[in-house]
Amino acid sequence: MEESSGLRHANCQAKGTAPGFKVAILGAGGGIGQPLAMLMKINLLVSVLHLYDVVNTPGITADISHMDTGAVVHGFLGQQQLVEALVGMDLVIIPAGVPRKPGMTRDDLFNINAGIARTLSEVFKRAGTYDPKRLLGVTMLNVVGANTYVKYWVLILEKLMFQLLGVMQE
Repeated sequence: MEESSGLRHANCQAKGTAPGFKVAILGAGGGIGQPLAMLMKINLLVSVLHLYDVVNTPGITADISHMDTGAVVHGFLGQQQLVEALVGMDLVIIPAGVPRKPGMTRDDLFNINAGIARTLSEVFKRAGTYDPKRLLGVTMLNVVGANTYVKYWVLILEKLMFQLLGVMQE
């Protein structure tokens, strides 16, 4: 196997207790968190997977843990278990949030989801462990709508494309 930056790919593969990344998903009970948990469980680079949410985590943890891979899965439920879910993690992914409901404005949705992200991020601040290389949050806007709006006003109809992806940081 080819060497790259002094680290061989084979050394990172998780096989039960073998070395691998310890990953926490905050918001594992949601529509994005559940399939993300499945993808992390089958990833050979993940050895430990912590699933956290305020609802549904025990059932999701049970389902994901039945997948026949080497990653060990632990579930955490509610605010009182948040710190425990984060201890020792190499990577924390935060897909937590609520979906837009009828009658809800984009501002309403933003305010709710920003509050969730703030609450989760405060744990890192209190612990003094904030590291932007180990904390990911994804914010996806309506890419088609953004492209259409910008193209209309800028009048660049065929050459302008945006990929909107945000990383939550302080």
